[in-house]
Amino acid sequence: MSPPQPIHNPQSHTFLPPRKPTTLSDLILSAVSLLFVFSSKSSSTGCSRTHFPKSPFPPLQYNPRRFLRVLSMSQQPATVNPRCRHRFANPQSLSDWLKPRLPSDSFASWGVKPGTKNVHNLWLELSQGEVSLADSHPPIRTVNVVSVRIIGKDNRVLVESHQELSDGSVRYRSRPLSEKMKPDEIPEEAAFRAVKEELGSVLKASVGDDDIRGVVRIVPGSYYCRIEERNSVSYPGLPARYVLHSIDASVDGLPEEEFCTEEEEEYMESEETKAADKAISVKRHHWKWVNSDSIQS
Repeated sequence: MSPPQPIHNPQSHTFLPPRKPTTLSDLILSAVSLLFVFSSKSSSTGCSRTHFPKSPFPPLQYNPRRFLRVLSMSQQPATVNPRCRHRFANPQSLSDWLKPRLPSDSFASWGVKPGTKNVHNLWLELSQGEVSLADSHPPIRTVNVVSVRIIGKDNRVLVESHQELSDGSVRYRSRPLSEKMKPDEIPEEAAFRAVKEELGSVLKASVGDDDIRGVVRIVPGSYYCRIEERNSVSYPGLPARYVLHSIDASVDGLPEEEFCTEEEEEYMESEETKAADKAISVKRHHWKWVNSDSIQS
């Protein structure tokens, strides 16, 4: 193939140099130039100006702690806890919605069978954004739960042996500290809140929201997540999808022997007070230290 020939310009009677074929690097440089032009013009329109670095390809900044937290704790699949599309004005409207979707004998046992909760409990969970309900027959209750394995002396693990409920019944647990997560709450934040709410009353030094992080130390690399689907014990006949976020931690100031904690009134000054009065609540938590191999999976 013959090389490109000079182009004659009849107006100036000169010959222009031959045009080179457009390459990918030319296109990239042109795009970068346009970005600088538009960013400069934006300052005169009142919009916030975009500041570009001198080099169009700045070096990547790597922060190991932030990278670990984003990938292992705060990043969750979008389908794990879909927002509930249903809004129920009161527990009665929720009850009317549930009745045709659940076995009648199972729904009738809510709050009657020892260790179960009632429709007021479920309505409070929905109102607080702690759970979602899928519109199916039967509905599926999805809940994100943080499970904190508190490691103590001799590598023992703290578990909740049983709970005393407001109706006088006892619910046996034998599980580590667990707490339903709030909307948009990451597991790390939920773990700090769970320790403060469930164990704060027995810590040797009282802690608030600001200094709880000085008492609780999360074990690096201990976080993992799994999903379990099973029938709910609290709500018979209602299938449950548990997204379990497990974290190991150590907590300063806890008793070394068995101990008990009181449950605070969660809805004392909220609009859900009436529903909370009719809900079945936990009055006391009983805790003990056990060998790690004796904990239920």
